[in-house]
Amino acid sequence: MAFDGIVTRAVVRELQKLAGGRIAKIHQPHHSDIVMQIRAQGETVKLLLSANPTYPRLHVTTEEFTNPQEAPMFCMLLRKHCEGGLIEAIEQVDMERIVHIDIRTRDELGDTARRRIVMEIMGKHSNIILLDPSSNTILDSAVHVTPAISQYRQVLPGRPYVSPPSQEKRDPLAVTEQAFITAINWNGGRLDRQLVDAFTGISPLLAKEIVHRAGLPTREAMWHAFASVMEAVRQHRYAPMIAESREKTQFHVVELTHLTDAATTSFSTASECLQAYYAVKAQRDTVKQKVHDLIRFVTSERNKNEKKIEKLEQTLAEAKDAEIFRLYGELITAHMHQLKRGDTVLEAVNWYDEAGSTVTIPLDPLKTPSENLQAYYKRYNKAKNSLQIVEEQIRQAREEIVYLDGLLVQLEHASLQEAEEIREELAEQGYVRSRQKRTNKKKKDVRPELDAYTSSDGTEILVGKNNKQNDYLTNKLAGPHDTWLHTKDIPGSHVVIRSRQVSEQTLREAAVLAAYYSKAQHGNQVPVDYTLVKYVKKPSGAKPGFVIYEQQRTLYVTPDEALVRRLKANNRAAHSETR
Repeated sequence: MAFDGIVTRAVVRELQKLAGGRIAKIHQPHHSDIVMQIRAQGETVKLLLSANPTYPRLHVTTEEFTNPQEAPMFCMLLRKHCEGGLIEAIEQVDMERIVHIDIRTRDELGDTARRRIVMEIMGKHSNIILLDPSSNTILDSAVHVTPAISQYRQVLPGRPYVSPPSQEKRDPLAVTEQAFITAINWNGGRLDRQLVDAFTGISPLLAKEIVHRAGLPTREAMWHAFASVMEAVRQHRYAPMIAESREKTQFHVVELTHLTDAATTSFSTASECLQAYYAVKAQRDTVKQKVHDLIRFVTSERNKNEKKIEKLEQTLAEAKDAEIFRLYGELITAHMHQLKRGDTVLEAVNWYDEAGSTVTIPLDPLKTPSENLQAYYKRYNKAKNSLQIVEEQIRQAREEIVYLDGLLVQLEHASLQEAEEIREELAEQGYVRSRQKRTNKKKKDVRPELDAYTSSDGTEILVGKNNKQNDYLTNKLAGPHDTWLHTKDIPGSHVVIRSRQVSEQTLREAAVLAAYYSKAQHGNQVPVDYTLVKYVKKPSGAKPGFVIYEQQRTLYVTPDEALVRRLKANNRAAHSETR
């Protein structure tokens, strides 16, 4: 991972301004994340410690977090031992991705006590551990490691704290030229891999940068490239940056000159760089975890409807055999005089068949001929009547699938707030139980917050990210002469261009937004219908987000994530100028 020991060193250097600061508040917005508000040097700073298995990190942040109504047990314990305490030191352990935050506080008796928060950034094994440094005893941790998980190192309350096993690598900041040359097998293949294996705190990304700077990989060139990078790190001269290419987005605190085909963004601090890199990725990961049950529920409901359609189609096929029961009834009527109770079969000529074939009609020997006749006419009437009912049920089930597909698309793009709005919608539609307590007070009509973009020529484009937003945008906010867009026969967002006069470029950019926020996000040449809002209607009793429209035309566009980001950046820039 790019969050290596060098990045950790840069972050810890920035966090030195928090030494002497007081911990005012502690929150745990997610089971793997801790946010501490620290009052230091006349300002309040938020410090994020994340043991997220996919995006572990430590840095100052300006993000806003949604905290649970009841704080988790680990958060309560941190508040008990650390809130109100003074940060004495923040230190990196060697060049590892391990940081110690030492805190001076007071215990229940008012006596001075010391606590240590250990932040271990180790991929899926990352953890946040609170311990008593005087006895080296673990008080608790964000993630418990039991003997079943690790025989070498358990992380449980009451156990002694054991440091992660040493990798037995050299310190890159202390190595001499001779030791560096000795550490490398110059005939042993990939030099970048050897750098990672030989020295602590160097990620594969940084190793590739060093090899690139060396040019011709001679011993002298490699040493000079390595030494120049390490000297800058030793002097705390960092150049935090994000490099974005078509394949991936990467970051580091050392300038990445080898990524020549990538678009780069520089930052003044490592924390700003990390926040910009992780914010969207971590939020998306958090949302996925938060709405995992919701996605599973919607998927389950969709699968139920698919199975329902299969059964209904079988019933429909059987119902279409209704005519044979009518024929049996007519032939029994015609041959009534030949039949008696106890007959098991009637052989009769099928008068509807020009070839004059015979029909074998099963009879119930316990019934009279008249009762057999009535039984077949009853089956005929039941099958005929069920045709309309079954066809209507199939139509409803297919509409249900389209509706649920739309919800799944919306959940893929949803923020935490938008996911909660989707859950409220499911409760209103009777799918799940409402979390809100019953009160006599009427719920306030809260206006949904729409996703806003600005086209290249400065025109505002609004996107509904869920059905509540779609209904509000199309049916209440948009003017009759605004342009409305939606993917053709594909679940997706409602998009509205807020202008009477629309350029070809703005229309195409809005169509890209409609395609991007749809089930066809990864497709090519996605059909997008557009028309004026006045031609868009919501049928009475229709499900949320469902509309019908006319007078439409169709554009074919390919979703472009870079364009979506640029249109969002245009909107931010436009709003900052008006402030």
